[in-house]
Amino acid sequence: MGLEITALGRHVLIEYYGCPSEIIEDNALIEKFMRGAADYSGATIVESVFHHFNPYGVSGAVIIAESHLTIHTWPEYGFASVDVYTCGDSVNPWKAADYLSEKLQAKKTESFEVPRGMVDKIRQFAEQEIEEVKVKQALEGVN
Repeated sequence: MGLEITALGRHVLIEYYGCPSEIIEDNALIEKFMRGAADYSGATIVESVFHHFNPYGVSGAVIIAESHLTIHTWPEYGFASVDVYTCGDSVNPWKAADYLSEKLQAKKTESFEVPRGMVDKIRQFAEQEIEEVKVKQALEGVN
């Protein structure tokens, strides 16, 4: 039976300061690190897309079966911001955050977690009574 969940998802927001510009300017490297973070956290990668801006900066997303990881970099300021949004309890978003802190060589990291889809509010505002709220563990068509 297990414990009943209180939220559908966890949304960790991370700010990385003092990152070497040559790392956070490199589109291919950022994609490699973000995919590595997803894998390290236990997520199932579905696909990813990354874009290098002119003159500088990278934005990208790794779509995971459990939700997503996104990044935006400002090499001119040595700064990167990352969101790790996971649903269920099979993925640890904090592992992704720690992995990226090391790979981005951040001098300072600040982060916090926001619970998403609070079960009590889902029940309170639902059009019908909801007995049990649970996260689907497997998505059809995703390996």
